[in-house]
Amino acid sequence: MAAKTKSDPLASLLKDLYATILARKGADPETSHTARLFSRGTAKIAQKVGEEAVEAVIEAMRGDRDKLASESADLLYHLLVLWADAGLTPDDIYAVLAARQGISGIEEKKNRKA
Repeated sequence: MAAKTKSDPLASLLKDLYATILARKGADPETSHTARLFSRGTAKIAQKVGEEAVEAVIEAMRGDRDKLASESADLLYHLLVLWADAGLTPDDIYAVLAARQGISGIEEKKNRKA
């Protein structure tokens, strides 16, 4: 995984999207899909993350790259809504990823607290 820099376009895009999501928190659920998700609560947001993950898996198994890209964008959006709902920021997630950098996945799993 490459180190995150201020000029990282993905990090910048995710932070901008996250800021937009935060701005919709408390907005009118009749005019904002994001506000509607927040109004329905954590369980509904989490359900949407699961649905989008399944849809991404389906498109990956079908080999449809365009639909996989679209479903992946949907998944990232809903995951960011879930983070915002939980009070997490993209920087919180980056910190976890950075702490895991250079550690094998097998070793990292062994070191997790139950």
